[in-house]
Amino acid sequence: MSEQKVQQQDESQLVAARRAKMGRWVDDYGVYPWGNRVDGLVSLAHARSQFDQTAHEAFKEDATNDARPVVKVAGRCIQHRAMGKLTFLVIRDDSGDLQISCSKAAMPIEQFKVASKLDYGDIVVAEGKMGMTNKGEICVWADSFELACKSLAPPPEKFHGLSNAELRYRQRYVDMYTNEETIKTFKTRSLIVSTIRKFMHDEGYLEVETPMMQSIVGGAAARPFETHHNALGIPLFLRIAPELYLKRLLVGGMRKVFEINRNFRNEGISKRHNPEFTMLESYQAFGDCETMLELTEGMIRASANAVGDASAIEIGDYVINYSKPFDRVKYGDLFKKALGCSMSDENGVRAKASELGFGDAETKNHWLLASELFDGHAESTLDASRPTFVTDFPSAISPLTRPHADDDTLSHRWELFVADMEIANAYTELNDPDLQLQRFTEQLDGADDEVNAFRSLDKDFIHALRVGMPPAGGLGLGIDRLVMLLTGMESIRDVILFPLMRPEEQETDAT
Repeated sequence: MSEQKVQQQDESQLVAARRAKMGRWVDDYGVYPWGNRVDGLVSLAHARSQFDQTAHEAFKEDATNDARPVVKVAGRCIQHRAMGKLTFLVIRDDSGDLQISCSKAAMPIEQFKVASKLDYGDIVVAEGKMGMTNKGEICVWADSFELACKSLAPPPEKFHGLSNAELRYRQRYVDMYTNEETIKTFKTRSLIVSTIRKFMHDEGYLEVETPMMQSIVGGAAARPFETHHNALGIPLFLRIAPELYLKRLLVGGMRKVFEINRNFRNEGISKRHNPEFTMLESYQAFGDCETMLELTEGMIRASANAVGDASAIEIGDYVINYSKPFDRVKYGDLFKKALGCSMSDENGVRAKASELGFGDAETKNHWLLASELFDGHAESTLDASRPTFVTDFPSAISPLTRPHADDDTLSHRWELFVADMEIANAYTELNDPDLQLQRFTEQLDGADDEVNAFRSLDKDFIHALRVGMPPAGGLGLGIDRLVMLLTGMESIRDVILFPLMRPEEQETDAT
């Protein structure tokens, strides 16, 4: 018999034993194994904070002088030790762990018997005085104990935590209660998002919502997910970006808008890419990319301060200081330093691409070639331990960006890099309808790849620009990647509660 089948057989036997125990509790003690509403509960962290050393010492001196606070708590059993007339267990909730001490003399016998025979993973409710054991462990000395939910599935690896990475992502609900760091990460994520939201509100931005199903693919260069609306009989796409809708709001008169949104891109999965991801996009009328730069630096610094010491946050081999001003470098300067030629020197770019083994070095658009060279060979020369804005991107790869007045090959665009990751992208937005139409048309005329095959001209957006969009700055910032940076996680799957996974090939036993 294979090791996997032996493991499945063992788990089936454990499940059967738990079911049998549940049946005995129902028959012998009248236990309802699925629980009911419970009022008056406090978190385990709050309960621990209620421990009163003075009251505890007074009780030890005189048991009739019992001023110890009473708490009611609930959690999942993660440790258990029965010692005759005493039973000790540790329960866990999203605030931490706390010991529950049960004495046979202090509670109804049926409740004590349940407590003494508890399984790891069972969810319980306990009420009693906050005290301390003889070994100095702060605990609840329970005088009331009940089962809130019987766990029929045994915890992984004898409750030493779910360590298999794939299982952690597939069974996040198990990962969360067996690995304390997991809940900590997602509480930090929530704190980061709420900090960003407050920061944006304080800066006068209005939070809005735009369509997630769109009839025209726009706002970024990415392959979309396709769907179909039956009632209207039309194809739709899950949005790859909300950009064009948010800009319409500027046309309508809103001055500062932002959206913390879900985007969907039908592309590969890696440590830094998930097909469904969270972005912040914001736009400010009468702003520019410099406005967005200042906004971004302030927002990230506020988020870093919210989660810890902004001057020293670790991720991998890097210690990032977010409290200092971020660095800046021009795209063209970085390109020349890394590749030895100017990005505007077509012959030099093609020669360098040939030297580096690019098979299409003689035929590909010169600016697209320069972009690929930059991504593959210049970007990596940045100091990964220093947040750096790379500015003045080529206009040819920035179709929604306003070009420089004195050199239209350059655009008012920057990207922010930290720890070898692109975190944010910002423009001085293009609001010239004729130039935007030209850019869109050029994009469509060159549509010979799989991504561009889904594109079509958004005529309504061009019309909106003709109505008139004020000059503006726009920003897109990756929330998932920012959370990675500020929690020290090196895989995007560790900061997304339910990352996309390939379906398990083998059926599971739903005994």
